[in-house]
Amino acid sequence: MSRTQTSRDERRRTLSQNFLVTPRSISRFLDAAELERDDEVVEVGAGSGALTGLLADRCARLVAYEVDRSWSSKLEAEVARRTNIEIVYEDFLSAVLPTGPIKVVGNIPFGATSAIVDRVLNLEAVRSATFITQLEYAKKRTGAYGRWSRLTATTWPEHEWELRGRIPRTDFRPVPRVDAGVLHLRRRDSPLIETGRMRAYTAMVELAFSGVGGSVRASLSKKYPSALVRESLGAAGVPADAVVAYVSPDQWVTVFRSLVGTTSATSANAAKHRRRPQPSRRKTR
Repeated sequence: MSRTQTSRDERRRTLSQNFLVTPRSISRFLDAAELERDDEVVEVGAGSGALTGLLADRCARLVAYEVDRSWSSKLEAEVARRTNIEIVYEDFLSAVLPTGPIKVVGNIPFGATSAIVDRVLNLEAVRSATFITQLEYAKKRTGAYGRWSRLTATTWPEHEWELRGRIPRTDFRPVPRVDAGVLHLRRRDSPLIETGRMRAYTAMVELAFSGVGGSVRASLSKKYPSALVRESLGAAGVPADAVVAYVSPDQWVTVFRSLVGTTSATSANAAKHRRRPQPSRRKTR
């Protein structure tokens, strides 16, 4: 093995770079992104351009980000004859992205998955994101084990999370230690909860995940009337002694609507479930 190959492989491992090389898996991954001819697409981690040209074939314009300039000659040669590709040698996490509606796609570094996902969740211009991640990460975020993460629960009203496939580790070079998953995020056209109420929704879910009190009911009862909490959990089909991870995102939305709802409804519900003072009894002689 040449010194150049050795240093490049070392760089791949340092940056958690594992490139997809099997045509069938590449095709399935691109299909999962659901690109349309008039889309503007952002690629995260273009690398040698193995996906770049194929992505460009499926959209109107592609902006490809690659932080490692050692790939520049191979990447530029791969896309030289294409007119709808712009290559940007910057870190996706800090780069200025296109402002129009975009779809984000990438075989992203496993070590940077959380940071990259966080960024796309916070960009209103991103209509969808399709990433290759560690299979375990994708499963945990999409409820594949019957458990749900805090991140999925808090973002669910505005984003749909879906596991769209598994990719064997042997389909990558260098071969990673674990299999990969295809994670698809889609920003909802109509949020399940109004934007102005998302802060209250997030606070409610965060309180439940805080673990204060043990069960979901006990945690929520630290802030909300116990009777109202019990009623709201029942409306969502959540057992009173449920552990927080087993409450699905759709159930959280139902709990919020019942427990918090609108500001006026919150005050009315709280008053309804507030303990009423008992009338005093006169002593009889």
